[in-house]
Amino acid sequence: MKSKFSKSWKNSKQPRKQRKYRYNAPLHIKRKFMRSHLQKELRKKYEKRAAIVRKGDTIKIARGQFKGKVGKVDFVSVKKGFIYVAGVEVIKKDGSKVNFPINPSNIIITELNLDDKKRIKSLERKK
Repeated sequence: MKSKFSKSWKNSKQPRKQRKYRYNAPLHIKRKFMRSHLQKELRKKYEKRAAIVRKGDTIKIARGQFKGKVGKVDFVSVKKGFIYVAGVEVIKKDGSKVNFPINPSNIIITELNLDDKKRIKSLERKK
């Protein structure tokens, strides 16, 4: 049985409760977990440390087996909490290629996709 999401939950030191909060969170809150660090030049430009990852952003993988790879974001799964990048694939035993899921905490955004006017406003809100 899936327990209800509690809006009144503040915080806990227990990892199991932190995991439960993240797992049971509704999508509008899970979207906020999809934030990732910006590159130093972007950080100075927008005066922000992190931004929400979106399709079309260029990223660099900072941790894991694909460390150092640079690519464009193909797909963002807010429900699962993963990012899928072009060219980051794993070859299965049968020879087929499958996109490899990457956690947003393990990437650095090097270039932002600025097609959306709302995103530009949200980035420049602090200035």
